[in-house]
Amino acid sequence: MMTGDRQQDTNTRAITSRRRVLAAAALAPMLTAAGPAAARALPTGMPGPGHGKRVKPVPTGLADWAGVAKALGRAGDMLRATTYHTAFPRRDLLVVSDGVVVTPGLALGTHVAFVRYADGSTMLMGDVVVTENELQRATDAWQAHGIEQTALHKHLLSQTPDIWWTHVHAHGHDAVALARGLRAGFDRTGTPPALPPGPRTPIDLDIAGIEAALGTKGVSDGEVYKCVFLRRETIADGHLILPPGLGSTSAFTFQPLGGGRAALAGDCAMLAGEVQNTLKALRRGGIKLVELHNHHLAEDPRLFFTHFWAVGDAVELARALRPAVEATNVVPSL
Repeated sequence: MMTGDRQQDTNTRAITSRRRVLAAAALAPMLTAAGPAAARALPTGMPGPGHGKRVKPVPTGLADWAGVAKALGRAGDMLRATTYHTAFPRRDLLVVSDGVVVTPGLALGTHVAFVRYADGSTMLMGDVVVTENELQRATDAWQAHGIEQTALHKHLLSQTPDIWWTHVHAHGHDAVALARGLRAGFDRTGTPPALPPGPRTPIDLDIAGIEAALGTKGVSDGEVYKCVFLRRETIADGHLILPPGLGSTSAFTFQPLGGGRAALAGDCAMLAGEVQNTLKALRRGGIKLVELHNHHLAEDPRLFFTHFWAVGDAVELARALRPAVEATNVVPSL
């Protein structure tokens, strides 16, 4: 004769078994109708055996992206021979953060990138600046065109008006269609038309001092000075290997304020094991933390990003950044 505990355990197993059988029976018609391939399918962008081997990017030139440029309504440029990049600075916005009027180059720049792969497909990845009033309209347009969002956050503290940054992602075999879908969201915002390129003026910062402090050279567009570091690892998004620097950079941007002072904004790309040391290094340097989050959904290895802000002597800010750089596995991009 069974004891009470043994009888209860037997009943529990029987109930669990019946539930599993019923669940399998309910799923069987759907799986049969969809076919074995559908049953094994994985969501777009997700890693796993359903995607097979990882695919590498292939070199392209500006001529390969003429249709994308037309769909976006402006010309882009090539980065490292694989990435077609287009900027959409929000020069229509007057944004103030921490008493500083923020220039588009510091923290109001939308950037999108297209990469061609060995299987003939194209990946779209970008970071888009939207106002709070624009966010839902742009989101609806992207969703209607198959453009995914992989992150939503802020880059600035106490900004007026409220600005959001949303990361967009898509993958397919029709690059122009991806560009049109992206453009549909942009058309729901106040993103202004492109301006003709103008002469670059000297920037009022101690560039040599910044470069010495960070141990790298940067670039200036006449408005801001920017230094970029690349992750050393090979980063993949699902089964797609990302070109060096795409979606995995640490970027430090200095906006001159006069007298050697600057507003500093940027982010560090980190592995999980690097996060705490990086955050501590930034705070020891008096740099304010803004956000800690992911930019991707299916990257490998997993990356975290911390956005930060500071105002002060530009060279001192660069020196304060150096320990954060050394806490991560990065190399200068130049």
